[in-house]
Amino acid sequence: MKTILNVIWLVLCGFWMFLGYLLAGVLLCITIIGIPFGLAAFRIGVYALWPFGQTVVERRDAGAPSCIGNVLWLILAGWWLALGHVVTGIALCVTIIGIPLGLANFKLIPVSLLPLGKEIVPADQPFAAR
Repeated sequence: MKTILNVIWLVLCGFWMFLGYLLAGVLLCITIIGIPFGLAAFRIGVYALWPFGQTVVERRDAGAPSCIGNVLWLILAGWWLALGHVVTGIALCVTIIGIPLGLANFKLIPVSLLPLGKEIVPADQPFAAR
């Protein structure tokens, strides 16, 4: 089932959201200071490309630098990417078939707002990464 949802997701909005994260990652990697943010954008972009069957967990070893980085991310890129998820989520929820896809878009909003200190793991093993 998750493969079917992932394929439908990819066609309807996953590829476009991936391109948005890719663009944000490239723009953030232009400077040396922005490289960690760019890597986070690439990581979330892959998650946005194929979200079903994966989940986000918090890394317990993330400290104050992740918190400061998340504030900068929110200002630089997170707000715009989260807005893209809100718009596409609402558009997908208009149809009955699109409701699971819209909910997946809403699931991506927290990680798009504050990505540092988070890790993407398979949904059947959320504690294996720790």
